[in-house]
Amino acid sequence: MKFVPPAALAASLLCAVPAAAASQPGTPKIPVSDTYHGVRVVDDYRWLENGDDPRVKAWSDAQNARARAFLDRLPGRAALSARIEQLVTTSPASVLSLVVRGGKTFAACFDPAKKQQPWIVLLPSLTSTEGMRALVDPNALDPAGHTTFDWFVPSPDGSKLAVSLSEGGSEAGTLHVYDVATAKETGDVIPRVQVGTGGGSVTWTADSKGLWYTRYPHEGERPREDLDFYEQVWFHELGTPVAQDRYSMGKELPRIAEIALRASEDGRLRLALVQNGDSGDYAVYFLPDGATIWQSLSSFGDGLIEAHFGRDGAIWAISKKGAPRRRVLRIPAGNPTLAAARTVLDQRAGVLEEIAPGRSRLYTIEALGGKSRVRAYDLDGNLVEELPTPAVSAAFALQPLEGDQVFYAVSSFLQPYRGYVFDPARKLSTPTVVGRQAVADFSDAEVIEESALSKDGTRVPMFILQPKGTKRDGRNPVVLTGYGGYGIPQTPYYSDLAHVYTERGVVQVFTILRGGGEFGEEWHDAGRLTHKQNVFDDFLACARRLIELKVTNPGKLAIKGGSNGGLLMGAALTQAPKLFRAVVSHVGIYDMLRVETSANGQFNTVEFGTVKVPEQFKALYAYSPYHHVKDGTRYPAILMPTGANDPRVDPMQSRKMVARLQAADPKATVLLRTSGSTGHGGIGAGVKDLVSLVTDADAFLLHELGVPTIGKP
Repeated sequence: MKFVPPAALAASLLCAVPAAAASQPGTPKIPVSDTYHGVRVVDDYRWLENGDDPRVKAWSDAQNARARAFLDRLPGRAALSARIEQLVTTSPASVLSLVVRGGKTFAACFDPAKKQQPWIVLLPSLTSTEGMRALVDPNALDPAGHTTFDWFVPSPDGSKLAVSLSEGGSEAGTLHVYDVATAKETGDVIPRVQVGTGGGSVTWTADSKGLWYTRYPHEGERPREDLDFYEQVWFHELGTPVAQDRYSMGKELPRIAEIALRASEDGRLRLALVQNGDSGDYAVYFLPDGATIWQSLSSFGDGLIEAHFGRDGAIWAISKKGAPRRRVLRIPAGNPTLAAARTVLDQRAGVLEEIAPGRSRLYTIEALGGKSRVRAYDLDGNLVEELPTPAVSAAFALQPLEGDQVFYAVSSFLQPYRGYVFDPARKLSTPTVVGRQAVADFSDAEVIEESALSKDGTRVPMFILQPKGTKRDGRNPVVLTGYGGYGIPQTPYYSDLAHVYTERGVVQVFTILRGGGEFGEEWHDAGRLTHKQNVFDDFLACARRLIELKVTNPGKLAIKGGSNGGLLMGAALTQAPKLFRAVVSHVGIYDMLRVETSANGQFNTVEFGTVKVPEQFKALYAYSPYHHVKDGTRYPAILMPTGANDPRVDPMQSRKMVARLQAADPKATVLLRTSGSTGHGGIGAGVKDLVSLVTDADAFLLHELGVPTIGKP
């Protein structure tokens, strides 16, 4: 369905809204000063940090009303919303999150035309959904669409299912256990198994009668400020009171430990991968069948970052120790020590991201600067073959199946993700029911690879998704995005919603910045802690390169990002305000000196640094967006969406940044959009909330770029 009104109508709609938003709500300055390593810093808006303060709620409500008055009056917003809703809800039901246990195939299913949230199903096979059976449906539990599942873990025999459920995007999960045969709860309900960044996890006993689970402190066990820290592992026997659950491990772990539990296929062997905050550094613990004491396999400095049990009973691990692009180790379960480890696969050109050991093959997913490939090796590390994937695509969700068969999924900018089963005996990849069908038709688009030279000479890749035949005349509207953090690779991904821009002639550019994991550990390290400025330099270099290539000009260049990418937006707009026309910054981080005062901010000090260390404070203060807003500067038009229930980035970050920007330029368009029913970006958001958020962001950017909201330019 397309919305193509007469050009004259579209042009008149563009002029229907004033260039600036209505008058800004007053924001009192109540100065508070801190001294860091001899440097005095004044904070005028510290009072906006307390979201429970009635004054802050009133201020936030006023800001939200102002944003709504502006966004709701944007020309063509209703028609744009209808197009976005059509793209979201027209797609047939899709199958995701595949897990095979006990001969049963579990998955998540999502049908946005009928339901607000995904639900958990039992599939009859990987090739058919006929006879698919619902097991856990959050939509039935909460018709308003504000309850979601965080994760699910079937028992080894497939008879039970452990599910973490949370509400309102809070990611505060309670564990529920379901009987698979009846799809009814067993009555085993365990609170506080999951929080935002810290996450949560479960692993089962071999007989499916008990489980180990992650657990956060309960009220009264620790001070209130510690309740979202000190994650531990406890054991629960089904059918017994939770009060009788037994502590298993974790008392010796750091305050910011994040635990992921793993088990062998038969449930007799277990691993606990413990990350030190969001550092990417892990300690690994091993628990054999019948044991109660977890053995230390590796410490945080030993370099293991991933581990699985193979069909041979051994532990197969990815290590970054002395290998920035990583290597694969095989560790005997009978002697679970690094001293007994054997290097099976040394580092190659590609960065090892995922492994799946099968009966006689080792499958890998390897990153190649934003793209990825899937390869098969024998168990001695000799390359056997490369599995078929599109040229510019991302592979993920690697999972061993029967024998040497393997499941993997692929996505690209032009094609939605699809799951495949590769059978080495037939040398064939067969499509499965896992995946989704496209609603938009991207035959009118193309992907171009470009790059820019950063300030220090580092080459920074870019993927350009553009309408076919786009001329480089310097006049194209462009939306530029990036992330650059936590060693997380940014890879090609499909979104029907991207066609909202393509069909209106807008070019979209995706950057591969330092701080991510696209080129391995060195690429990550070059964009974290005291090197974080490199990320911003990379992004600004990409923006300038697009102008140099005559793709666009500053009056037609918008940027958007979220979370750590929101920090990127804040740094970009304060360091080069004249380079951009508009900014959408979702759930961003802006006051880098106060990040660690929020509960979740503690997990991030290993990525950003801490004000407690002089050289790290110096780096943080040097780029902190909140502290580099300058009075009298004309900034781009800015929209900052945030969620009141966000457990990962405190909404106070957006409140303070908006207040500071509005004070710096009272005539600027600076909007704060706060949703009371969502959390971190789209996490846990129902279809209605998602459509509303995307509509606001897209309508804002299209309006500011001078692109008709209805129809094509």
